[in-house]
Amino acid sequence: MSQKQNLTVSLERETIQKAKVLAAKRNTSVTRLLTDYVEEMVAEDERYEAARKAALDYMDKGFPMGGQIAADREDWHER
Repeated sequence: MSQKQNLTVSLERETIQKAKVLAAKRNTSVTRLLTDYVEEMVAEDERYEAARKAALDYMDKGFPMGGQIAADREDWHER
């Protein structure tokens, strides 16, 4: 079980009131709304970083294009 820690957030009064109304509409609390949103943002960032790393690793390996190079450097740069 993960350990929880409190976090203080300062928001405009109007934003707080709107958040309370939104939480009530969703039958939850403002704390739960914020928790869910922050957890989703963190998870999204972790998925992005994993995909980015996988893409960079794939690019480092190169792309198999098939075929074969029949000429060498000297053939391409004859003078």
